Amino acid sequence: MRRLLAAAVVTAFAVGCGGGDDGSERADRSPERLTITTGGKGGIYYEYGGALAKVVSRHLSGYRATAQESTGAVENLLRLRDGRADIALTLGDTAIDAVEGREAFREPVPLRALAQIYGSYAQVVTAKGSGIDSLAGLEGKRVSVGSPDSGTEVVAERLLELARIDLRKDIKRRQLGVADSAAALEDGSIDAFFWSGGLPTSAITDLARAHAVRLLDLGAYAKPLRTRYGGVYEDAAIPAGTYAGVTTRVPTVAIPNYIVVSEKMPGGLAFDLTELLFTHARDLVKAHPESRDLDPARAQQVIAPIRLHRGAQQYYDHGGP
Repeated sequence: MRRLLAAAVVTAFAVGCGGGDDGSERADRSPERLTITTGGKGGIYYEYGGALAKVVSRHLSGYRATAQESTGAVENLLRLRDGRADIALTLGDTAIDAVEGREAFREPVPLRALAQIYGSYAQVVTAKGSGIDSLAGLEGKRVSVGSPDSGTEVVAERLLELARIDLRKDIKRRQLGVADSAAALEDGSIDAFFWSGGLPTSAITDLARAHAVRLLDLGAYAKPLRTRYGGVYEDAAIPAGTYAGVTTRVPTVAIPNYIVVSEKMPGGLAFDLTELLFTHARDLVKAHPESRDLDPARAQQVIAPIRLHRGAQQYYDHGGP
């Protein structure tokens, strides 16, 4: 019954938006390509985006999706703005910057959200015994702040600013993705690195199994971040045992992640993509356990000024479970 209702909503919505193709008509043509821009190897965006591309290609009639590696959230939204991607993964704080046309974005990006998918946790990783026990301890050290144009770099810069550390003057800055950061910490070429991602992150998991690591307590920064940048930053903690050898919970800051598309995406397609997130949730959980927390009530909670795509809103209002 629910699927009959969903189909009726999509049909009516497509007509209202000027669309008219149904799945059978699309199937008679060459598949339409959708590009999903993800993240770097070793991070959850890369894994989740690859799994989502497979779900779309297997289950959305008339479409084929490909996952495209990137440096992270900022680059993803620049690609979406320029028409080089159809679907993007992004951190909530980066999405707000994009919608408002500030920081890395010279003009507003006309994006809309399909869903909030999981929370990312700010993580600052160093070797156990390094002597670094706070952000202040990073001064003068070799520190990776994340890839250029990544959401990690945005969070790192804001955290360091609150700690009164200039990332261009007070640290020996490196700009590495999470996999390269973990390798650099392992070989001793950096002293610490920032990462913003879901739990666990495979690159950090592998590092912690081979070498004793420490995660810095960032709990004191959630409130100042909210005060300065908005309510997208949440108090959180990394549970004990998330990574080998880290036996106590580590207070930190969490940031929601969104799947976003252009506001110009047809409503019927946005509806179908949103539905896939729930009807094939098991396939996404196989890619990464963070996907298990996807829930319709939470998925539609997006932070203003970000807005849901009208097709996604139709799904939550009429077609959802």
